Amino acid sequence: MRVIKLSAALALAVAAVGLSGCETALKTNVTRYQAMPAPQGQTFIVVPGDGMARNGGLEFQRYASIVAQQLAARGYTPATSTQGANMIVQLGYGVDGGQVYYQSDPFGGYGYGPYGYGGFGFGHTWGHSRFGWGSPFYYGWNDPFWYGGGIDSYIEYHSQLDLHIRQKGTNAPLFDGRAQARSSTSQLDALVPSLIEAMFTGFPGQSGETIKITIPNRPNTQAAHY
Repeated sequence: MRVIKLSAALALAVAAVGLSGCETALKTNVTRYQAMPAPQGQTFIVVPGDGMARNGGLEFQRYASIVAQQLAARGYTPATSTQGANMIVQLGYGVDGGQVYYQSDPFGGYGYGPYGYGGFGFGHTWGHSRFGWGSPFYYGWNDPFWYGGGIDSYIEYHSQLDLHIRQKGTNAPLFDGRAQARSSTSQLDALVPSLIEAMFTGFPGQSGETIKITIPNRPNTQAAHY
């Protein structure tokens, strides 16, 4: 019995590694459409877009400054106001409430597969761990956990960053980009800077192309295509 439980624990640990790997490397899908002009003294300002950026605030200002640094490094000049900007840069971002997945234990004998409950949205998530009651989700008397069994759960979050650049005055589109990722964390301060880095890897990119970019969660490292 002890050997079986140890083997089950090892199997579950291996299953968790697949998601926990996101903690050290964030794999993103980046789609970009662009008609960006070559830098010739154009000025820009970053303004709130959709999602959690909509209301602005100090958190938005932090991420907007990272975008400004990325554009400045490519030869564009930050403006102090919309009146002094040639280009308007809209930054939007967000993360959902999480998707709960149930991982079957091959040693439990129940035959459960991986199930997902919740959804891609900003609703409430429910979870259940065999190591304790962490939420109000109950199975009742037929709960397989009651018998020592075969299911564990983990939560996967979906994050997204949108970047739109428009010519001031004509509102002509110059750049439309979207970066999406899955992770085991919902902390914006960990996700948004990495999504911005992915967006600007190879910026402005080929119009209409979707690429996969891995952003290591380590200082002084470069993004890598995969």
